[in-house]
Amino acid sequence: MPAMSPTSPPPSPEALLEALDPEQRAVAEALRGPVRVLAGAGTGKTRAITHRIAYGVATGVYVPQQVLAVTFTTRAAGEMRQRLRVLGAPGVQARTFHSAALRQARYFWPKVYAGALPELMDSKLSLVGRAASRNRVDTSAATLRDLAGEIEWSKVSNVRPEDYERVAEARGREISVPPATVARVFSSYEDAKREAGRMDMEDVLLCAAAVISEDERVAAEIRRQYTHFVVDEFQDVSPIQATLLDLWLGGRHELCVVGDPAQTIYSFAGASARHLQEFPQRHPGTTSVELVRNYRSTPQVVAAANAVMGASGRPGSDGSAVRLQAQRPAGPEVAFSEQPDEVAEAAFVAGRIKALLRAGTPAREVAVLVRINAQSEAFEEALAAEGVPYVVRGAERFFQRAEVRQAVTLVRGSARSGEGAGLTGDELVQQTRDVLGGMGFTDEAPTSRGNVRDRWESLNALLTLARTFADAQPEADLAAFVDDLDRRAAEQHAPVAEGVTIATLHTAKGLEWDAVFLAGAHEGALPITYAMDSPTAIEEERRLCYVGVTRAREHLTVSWSLTRNPGGRGSRKLSRFFDGIAPQALTTTQRPTSSQKNKKSATCRVCGAVLTTTLARKLGRCETCESPYDEELFERLRAWRLEKAGEESVPAFVIFTDATLRALAEVQPRSERELLRVNGIGASKRERYGDEVLALIAASGE
Repeated sequence: MPAMSPTSPPPSPEALLEALDPEQRAVAEALRGPVRVLAGAGTGKTRAITHRIAYGVATGVYVPQQVLAVTFTTRAAGEMRQRLRVLGAPGVQARTFHSAALRQARYFWPKVYAGALPELMDSKLSLVGRAASRNRVDTSAATLRDLAGEIEWSKVSNVRPEDYERVAEARGREISVPPATVARVFSSYEDAKREAGRMDMEDVLLCAAAVISEDERVAAEIRRQYTHFVVDEFQDVSPIQATLLDLWLGGRHELCVVGDPAQTIYSFAGASARHLQEFPQRHPGTTSVELVRNYRSTPQVVAAANAVMGASGRPGSDGSAVRLQAQRPAGPEVAFSEQPDEVAEAAFVAGRIKALLRAGTPAREVAVLVRINAQSEAFEEALAAEGVPYVVRGAERFFQRAEVRQAVTLVRGSARSGEGAGLTGDELVQQTRDVLGGMGFTDEAPTSRGNVRDRWESLNALLTLARTFADAQPEADLAAFVDDLDRRAAEQHAPVAEGVTIATLHTAKGLEWDAVFLAGAHEGALPITYAMDSPTAIEEERRLCYVGVTRAREHLTVSWSLTRNPGGRGSRKLSRFFDGIAPQALTTTQRPTSSQKNKKSATCRVCGAVLTTTLARKLGRCETCESPYDEELFERLRAWRLEKAGEESVPAFVIFTDATLRALAEVQPRSERELLRVNGIGASKRERYGDEVLALIAASGE
């Protein structure tokens, strides 16, 4: 179905179904009773459930205001609201568990308990520190984070302070503080919180559950308000969230849950895939649908993901991992690289990334994924040394950052003044740049790390957003841009920063990139050392690896080092999760595998080196080697792409990347068959753009 603007007429029920594949359509048509959707990575689960809701509204089965769609992040909730608005169902409530619970608690708490709801804290660390001091416990930042994490786990798992020591020992909870000490700090923390009249994020869920369970009038009112429920990422549900959902339902079964057991990676925080796996037993008559068609990744990446999970023979009907089926054309083989030490590994990754950027891959479409935050520094250093921009993910929400709030306020003031009123297009972008310049922003990125670099990245992301807005809506003025910023802030829809992303595997969940470097993938890091004595923990690490692999659309590189420091004894081995996937371990000289030896090697026509990637073999040269191409044709293709991007209201690279345009200008295909041989052009893009591209190429030869 073609892209629609929020002001377009809502699509018809038939059009909604036509936009879906057979399995997604089965989800959309299952409007009544309990429904469980086992959705593999990249299979379009958000598309399926939003079309299901919109189809229910369009056919009159659902009243929009009586549908509550729940997910786990503000970003996912914002995306869901945006899609529902376009699909003709803007009245549907799409919220996180905490947002929905807080809204209900704030409204009903005073009516039930005749007093104000406690004030919500931004962070519990200060009160945890106070509680630790009362119990003469170390108050270092690391210890306080551990204590806060255990308190959070306890509360979402319905474990009280007096029960913590017994339950923690039974469930094998291990942190640097003894269980009895954790229990004392937990109890003191709860006392300090009550004394201060505060509540934490876990209390939000507990308070909402309390008002519903203790007052039948409240329960009846909520159940009248919401008659149908949808829960995304159901494998991440904690015991208290499951309890709250049961209270919302009140014995009804009008519930659709969506999840992937293979992406259960938050067990340490109380999440359990058991709720998803045992859903049919709890809700008799459940309709189960599996989404297995992966639209995100190439067959090479999908095959690696299936192998990591050992999913080749699992149907998934029992609630286990489904076997993904690739839908995209073939791409590069998954690359594996063994390096002598972590410094060399970081330098290798940075070098490969620089080559990708030179070949036209946008920096924002590249990610380096590591197991823990401590691994990121080497890659930050290596990327900085190569002059490659990067962003470390996991910081404060974009629109809550002080510099972003200040910048948006200043841009709004400019739009209201005579200075910026009515500015459109390039003038809109320039005015935004001038405003940011008043805050000290420069086009040149700072060389330092830390807060200075983070602030520059935030302001640069706003400027990029202004450019994208002006390109997509040339007639819109600065005031309209401010409205768009306000909408994004309300939905936590942050812009994609112009830099390579460095993130942990946990924070990468829900995201995707054209190129992913799964770095530090050695035994002891993946799986991590402390998980090695527990089969259950090992399986969670396997799922974490699966999440990392499935973030890649086209390029996936797995790297590891033999030792930490240069000159150290090299004894590390590649993660067990890649057994049977990786070729014979590669050395730093990248010796060929046996399968490569048996093949006739293609060589670069420029430098004579052996070509090892699909793109290089298609071009007949190394991706980093300069080669003449028709620059006039390239510029005509870029102009055509910009016009097409404006028509479709998408960034230009969504049409074709610069690398694809260069390949077209160099290879100059003359038929659809030749067109498909160009990297970045599959069947769908050939169908949408093939005739126009071939006509441009043909005209260049006349």
